[in-house]
Amino acid sequence: MKILFIIDDFISSNNGTTISCRRFANELRRQGHQVRILGVCHPTEEEAYPLEKYDFPIVEPLLQKYDFHFPVIDMHIVRQAIAWADLVHCMMPYALTYRCIPVIRELNKPATSAFHIQPENVLSAFNMGKWSWLNHLVYRLWDKTIYSHFHHVHCPSPFMANELLQHGYKNDIRAISNGISSAFVEQKHYKSPTYEGKIVITMVGRLAREKRQDLVIRAAALSKYADKIQLVFAGKGPLKDNYQRLAKRIGLTNPPAFVYYNQEQLLDLLAQTDVYVHASDMESEAIACIEAFATGLVPVISDSHLSATKSFALDHRSLFHAGDAKDLARKIDYWLDHPEERNAMGKRYAQEADKYSLEHSVRAFTSMCEDMLRLHSAQ
Repeated sequence: MKILFIIDDFISSNNGTTISCRRFANELRRQGHQVRILGVCHPTEEEAYPLEKYDFPIVEPLLQKYDFHFPVIDMHIVRQAIAWADLVHCMMPYALTYRCIPVIRELNKPATSAFHIQPENVLSAFNMGKWSWLNHLVYRLWDKTIYSHFHHVHCPSPFMANELLQHGYKNDIRAISNGISSAFVEQKHYKSPTYEGKIVITMVGRLAREKRQDLVIRAAALSKYADKIQLVFAGKGPLKDNYQRLAKRIGLTNPPAFVYYNQEQLLDLLAQTDVYVHASDMESEAIACIEAFATGLVPVISDSHLSATKSFALDHRSLFHAGDAKDLARKIDYWLDHPEERNAMGKRYAQEADKYSLEHSVRAFTSMCEDMLRLHSAQ
């Protein structure tokens, strides 16, 4: 197949949808398909229809903090890209997809879409992520303007599939994990001189309000092992300075490390980690958590009703009450108090990760695409 991914931002290093799109594109090519990208791309990006980055007045500094880019929509390039494809897959519910829908129809191209971005995540940037009535309004708006135009919708988890159904979506919804790289497997754990004698607790993700790194900082201070804990936050985002000030104010013995890692560096960090924490209030999947427990780490995960990640917990010991730093500290301390149980559960988690392979996910995605092609040819 010749598959066109339409995605506003294909250059962000800190956006889960972008990272998933990049991985899917590479794996689809490995499996023999042709894939091209329409969106903001690096100048060196091959097999792409690049769009220029649009600089928004007033809100551009906020977008830069979130490492996100919207495109200047050139309809000549849009038409050229869509004309090339056997099938079009739209990744984001923003203006680029909206402007592409009439061209997809005009050129009579089969098309599918993806629902990776929760309204709650978008609204959290404005401190409105828990306004249920407003989130519902955005779900309905996206359905009317974007998703009602697509028969098939890919979402990354059964949780998100259920969310769409609860908000009245009538599509053929396919719950397919974003999938993890084959590099994330159970590995031998060790400590480098940097972390020797320390308890390393890691969380991977954007440094943003809804991810709740603040809870991890507070929990570390409440732990009986507070003087030995070294927090490592793998990611970047607008709240880094806030979190540094918080850690200093509450008196953490070891200041948290805030570092963005490539895959090789992340694997090395996970090999030195004792407990992985995922404290986010809102997640459509959280592939970073799967990658962590694939290496043999035991996770401690928020039980937030707005997060799919809680479904990864194998028992109650890996769940803490959403927003409760004291309960998070208790769960961290439990696993640190019981290293033999932690090692045994780590092996179970590594086995659990096998079902989330990228290769398996991409084959499920291509099955959806083939169903769409058959439906389109029958119309």
